[in-house]
Amino acid sequence: MDNEFRKLPSVDKVLSDKRVKLFQERYPHDSVLSVLRRLFEDTKVNISKGNPAPSFNELVESAVNQLNTLSTPGLRPVINATGVLLHTNLGRAPLSRETIEAMAIASRGYSNLEFDLESGNRGSRQVHIESLLSHLTGAESALVVNNNAGAVLLGLSALARRKEVIVSRGQAVEIGGGFRVPDVMRQSNAKLVEVGTTNCTYIKDYEQAINEHTVALLRVHSSNFKVVGFTSEVDIQEMTLLAAKHNLITLDDLGSGCFLDTAPFGLAPEPTVQNSISAGVDLVFFSGDKLVGGPQAGIIIGRKELVDKLKKHPLARTVRIDKVRLAGLAATLMHYLKGEAIQKIPVWRMMATPLAELEQRANLWAAALGNKGRVIDGESMVGGGSLPGGTLPTKLVAIGEPSKKKTPLIQQLAASLRQIETPVVGRISENMLLLDPRSVLPEEDKIVIKALKEQFKIIFREG
Repeated sequence: MDNEFRKLPSVDKVLSDKRVKLFQERYPHDSVLSVLRRLFEDTKVNISKGNPAPSFNELVESAVNQLNTLSTPGLRPVINATGVLLHTNLGRAPLSRETIEAMAIASRGYSNLEFDLESGNRGSRQVHIESLLSHLTGAESALVVNNNAGAVLLGLSALARRKEVIVSRGQAVEIGGGFRVPDVMRQSNAKLVEVGTTNCTYIKDYEQAINEHTVALLRVHSSNFKVVGFTSEVDIQEMTLLAAKHNLITLDDLGSGCFLDTAPFGLAPEPTVQNSISAGVDLVFFSGDKLVGGPQAGIIIGRKELVDKLKKHPLARTVRIDKVRLAGLAATLMHYLKGEAIQKIPVWRMMATPLAELEQRANLWAAALGNKGRVIDGESMVGGGSLPGGTLPTKLVAIGEPSKKKTPLIQQLAASLRQIETPVVGRISENMLLLDPRSVLPEEDKIVIKALKEQFKIIFREG
C-alpha cells in the first residue's frame, strides 16, 4: 500500500499540466488548488481501502472533470417531454413570459418593495399582492409567504398554539419529500385530533370531538392522492357551518390551489379557491407554483382579522417571500384578472392544447427519426401534487418496440438526450422511449427535433 501512495505525483506537478493550467487562466489559483487538494484527499482514502493509485493521466483527467463541474452551473434549463405537466423534479410550473419579465425587472435594481412612494415612509411588501388576491377570490385579506407548508405552519402557530385542531384521519397526509401534515402541526405546537377513518369521515365525527380546547376544524385536500371505493368525506360548507355553530375557525389547506374550473379540460373537478371563500372558510392555504402556474409561494387568504394575526406573528418574517417571486406571482395573478390565463400561463396552455395540434407536432418529431420513430396514443398527467389520477389524451413519439427486456440502445438514447446542452427528458415504458409534446412548449420544438436527429445518429451508428 505504501508503494501505491508513493506513486502519487505532487499537487504542483498536476497544477503544472497544461490541461489544468487552462483553468488557472479563468479562475483564482486558490480555487483550482482547493479542488486538487480535495481530489488528492479522496484518492488517498481510496488507496487506503486497498485500491491501486491512479496514473498521472487519470489523475489529471479527474481534476479536469471536477474543475469542469465546478465551472458549469448545476441548475440548467431542460425540456420536459415526460408528459407530466407539473413535474416536481423538473421545477413544476413553467412561467409565462410576462411573469419572467416581471421577475427580471424586480432583480435588476431597486424597487418600492417596502417603501410607500406617496408618504415616503416604510411600507409592506404584501400591499403589492393583497388587493390582487382579494379581487380574484373575494377574500377580505391575503398574505403570501415562501411556500404552502410555511403558510400552514404560520397559520397553525399563530392561531392554534397549544390548542386542538380537528382533522379527518384520511387527511393526515404526507405532502412529499417525507414532510407530513402531523409533523407540520407538531412544529406549530398545535395538537392534532384525528377523527373518522382512513376512508370514511362524517360531520358527526367532528362534532363529537369538539371540546373546550378545540380552536379549529381543518380540511386537507387530497391534491396528491386519491381514495376510491367505499368512501365518505365532509363537504367544506358542512364544516364551516359546524365551526360557526361552535365559534371555531375553519382552515382549508388546498395544497395545489386552483382558480379555474378543470372540468372543461376533461379532468375531474378540482375545488377552487373561490369556492372555499364563498363556502365561508376563514383561512385558505395553497401553493403558487402548481395549478396557479406561478413561482413558488404559499398563499393565505381569508378573514382580515385572522390574516392580520398571521402578519404580526414572529414566524411571518422567517417564511416571508422575496421580491423576485412576489413580482412574478403578481404578474401571474394578473393573467387571471385579465381573463387570459389559458392563453398565457404555460400549464393551462398545455392542458388546453387540442389533440390534433399535438399529433401534428408529434409527427414532426417522429420525422426526425426516420423510420425508427412512430406516433402512438397516450396520456399526459398534470402531476406536481395536483389532480391525482387525472390524465389528458395525448400523442406520443415512441422509439423502440414494446419489450420485457431492457433495450441498451434505447437506454443509451434516453441518457444521451439528458446529457446535451439543453437536455431533453422523456420517459421509458416497456423499454420504449416515449416523448410527449403536451408538456413541451411549441417554441421548444426546434430544440427537440435537432436533439433527436443528432443523438439518434450518434447512438444508432455506434450501436
